[in-house]
Amino acid sequence: MKSKRYFNTTGFCMPERHYMIDPLRNQKIIFDLIEKTQYFTIHAPRQTGKTTLLHELAHRLNKEGNYISVVFSVESAGYRSITEEIANKKIINSLYSSSGQYLNKKNCPIPPEKYTKDLTLENYLIDWAISQTKPIVLLLDEIDSLYDDVLVSVLRQLRNGFQIRPKRFPSTVALVGLRDVREYKTKVRPSEVSLGSGSPFNIKAESILLGTFTKEEITELYSQHTKDTGQIFLKEVVDRIYELTGGQPWLVNAIAREIVVKILNEDFTKKITLDHVESAKENIIQRRDTHLDSLLDKLKESRVKNIVSAIINGDSLVYDNFNDDLRYVIDLGIIKDINNDIVFANEIYGEIIPRVLNFQLQKNIREQGTTSWYIKSNGKLDMDKLLKAFQEFYSENSEVWLERFDYKEAGPHLLLMAFLQRVINGGGRINREMAVGTGRTDLLIEFNGDKFVLELKLKRMPSARQKGLDQISRYLDTLGMTKGYLILFEIKPSSIIKWKTRLKWKKVSHQNKKITVVEM
Repeated sequence: MKSKRYFNTTGFCMPERHYMIDPLRNQKIIFDLIEKTQYFTIHAPRQTGKTTLLHELAHRLNKEGNYISVVFSVESAGYRSITEEIANKKIINSLYSSSGQYLNKKNCPIPPEKYTKDLTLENYLIDWAISQTKPIVLLLDEIDSLYDDVLVSVLRQLRNGFQIRPKRFPSTVALVGLRDVREYKTKVRPSEVSLGSGSPFNIKAESILLGTFTKEEITELYSQHTKDTGQIFLKEVVDRIYELTGGQPWLVNAIAREIVVKILNEDFTKKITLDHVESAKENIIQRRDTHLDSLLDKLKESRVKNIVSAIINGDSLVYDNFNDDLRYVIDLGIIKDINNDIVFANEIYGEIIPRVLNFQLQKNIREQGTTSWYIKSNGKLDMDKLLKAFQEFYSENSEVWLERFDYKEAGPHLLLMAFLQRVINGGGRINREMAVGTGRTDLLIEFNGDKFVLELKLKRMPSARQKGLDQISRYLDTLGMTKGYLILFEIKPSSIIKWKTRLKWKKVSHQNKKITVVEM
């Protein structure tokens, strides 16, 4: 049976068209803040449901009849060269244009072209509030698209109006964007950061971070598809999708859509399997859909680069809850903090980020990356041969390549991952375990029924080899395995330590494990 609804991956969700979870299900706090005439911020990464929540909230408030509510975007004023005067006009035009989607004519503000006073956002909102009998709830989207004087001007006008609400100014204003209000200070000149207070928007009562889906919510979402079509997402399938996505709403919908529409061609009689989930993940990663592209674009920023490099290398950061770079990258949804472990936000991000970073390296690996060279007559992977070939390749190419590489600190790890990806593509998969402060990167490679454990470590200290042996032994214990490879990268240049002395290959026994130590 053809369903009228589908898994949405573009724009905000509408209940009559899309499978969706009620975006206001856990948001009692929002209604409490509105009732108390408070101002607050909502922030979350792109495509996590902010716009859907805003539309649902405005429509619900208007339907219940105690408030009048409008969602509007200020993005039209979001460029550096704009003047405050032009920005005010653009923002007011956006507000007026959007109000018609939510309100009847008598509740809308007057057309800006008929406004006779000085056209500022503050004046416009004052006159609109005075003309209404119900309090106004204003939901202001894309606030963090504004820069410099314009951002300061908007925040200042809202703060001025806060004092005369709710009779002469909107009762509640919510500022909505990718980042929390503390981040706005990075977009204005230092002299304008605080607006005379410790925060650029010191009238906010709360800062609300929208969360990801829980496993139960994914189950609820997918059960809507089952109800419409009879096609079931089994528990093991939901569990695996949760592992891959971390509950990130766009990914949750994208994986389901890829399986249902692309892989199974909307044949709802077909069973959804774990193999379908893995194929969907791979398709989405290889296609680099818009969501992933916008995420990956952030990798070019230096403050993102610092954190991402630390995760890939396992380097330590000075952990501070107010560390701006760290909080910024968490706000973007690229990473998460689990019990003080800083890791990529989900398995898909953890796989695509290294792949994207080493993509050019992978393309430049020519004949050495030919898969058939490393396959035994029985179809199994010869990991010893592969790593010896990489040792040679690394000694010949690494210094020249890494010198031009954007992520120099993580370069050795990414170069090996690129080599492995090139060889293993299509016949196996690489599972990565990376986190800030571990001092290493762990790889579990699966190929034609075999598993290989590789631990990658930079030789920053003389004790790196011994620590690496202890670490890979513990990692092998968690997997119930007894064999692995410890890969040690020398960080001193070849002018100090010559290649002929740094290239080593030795098999050792350590804590009842057989470890091949590969140095380069």
